[in-house]
Amino acid sequence: MSTDATITGGNNTPAVEGASAIPPEEMDRLTDAIVVALKSVYDPEIPADIYELGLIYRVDIDDDRKVAIDMTLTAPGCPVAGEMPGWVENAVSAVPGVQSCTVTMVFDPPWDQSRMSDEARVALDMW
Repeated sequence: MSTDATITGGNNTPAVEGASAIPPEEMDRLTDAIVVALKSVYDPEIPADIYELGLIYRVDIDDDRKVAIDMTLTAPGCPVAGEMPGWVENAVSAVPGVQSCTVTMVFDPPWDQSRMSDEARVALDMW
């Protein structure tokens, strides 16, 4: 039976939940590296990364180090909607120790500006 560790969205502060067969130190390293990878992906029209924008809703890391991500877009009609999940999969799959990554696009709950971090608000001058 597999248990999952989850990085939850919210205020863009990863929280690891659930029991895992992955040692805690390794889970911390994986979690930090996955967040760095997510922060390397930008919407080409917005000068802030997808993590700080709050577009990442859920990241699950299973005991086999397979990563499943739920993400959204700022708008369903985003011109890179078809490409962005691939960018995220490529970035996270490149993290040492990650076996694979799958991204699911979700639109519930709908994204709104309240999901953005203070860092994103500064980058977008939205104070």
